Amino acid sequence: MEKKITKKEEDYLKGLMYLLWQNPDSKIGTNQLADSVGVTPATANSMLKKLKEKNWVNYQKYGSLSLTSEGKKIAIYLIRKHRLWETFLYEKLDFKWDEVHEVAEQLEHIHSDKLIVKLDQYLGQPTVDPHGDPIPDKEGNVPMIKKTTLAKMEEGKLCKIISVLDNSAAFLQYVSELGMNLKTRIKIISKQDFDNSMEIEVNSKVHRVSEKFTQNVFVVEV
Repeated sequence: MEKKITKKEEDYLKGLMYLLWQNPDSKIGTNQLADSVGVTPATANSMLKKLKEKNWVNYQKYGSLSLTSEGKKIAIYLIRKHRLWETFLYEKLDFKWDEVHEVAEQLEHIHSDKLIVKLDQYLGQPTVDPHGDPIPDKEGNVPMIKKTTLAKMEEGKLCKIISVLDNSAAFLQYVSELGMNLKTRIKIISKQDFDNSMEIEVNSKVHRVSEKFTQNVFVVEV
């Protein structure tokens, strides 16, 4: 018998999957997951007990968290749906890249495998979403994209934006205000040792950007 899953349970599984991807060499604890989902540690503990009973997470109080194979499958499918919906909103409905996340958060919880198959086919089976993040394929494989943060680029190098780490509307709007989007080419003019800020050239204009900015933009050298 197929186990029923709630929207909140899906949010926890997806949140844990993101944390595991972002911190592959670190142990993820309850407090980190609670912060990610936006709840108290006590609330997260209560939910984790339910997810463990359904065999979706490996959980011991005060221990590190991980997903079971079944939990991982659910989480990756959610991420696939989310990123396909973001792509649909961006490419077909003219949403801006800072507008798609919140709507996709709602659409990802629709339970219709046929709808997602049709959506994927309609979009031409895209491999990345509007923020440059890889879209898991129908088998759950996540293509790995070789990239580095802008912060790690050396002076004089030319690079191209391929994705962003911070998908918040505020950050994406700031990137747009600087005249940048995915595929924008950036030349590194100088790096400031004092605060790790960087002077960059974009479309013949020079900008001074903060370390927080350079840590949240992924690029490849061109």
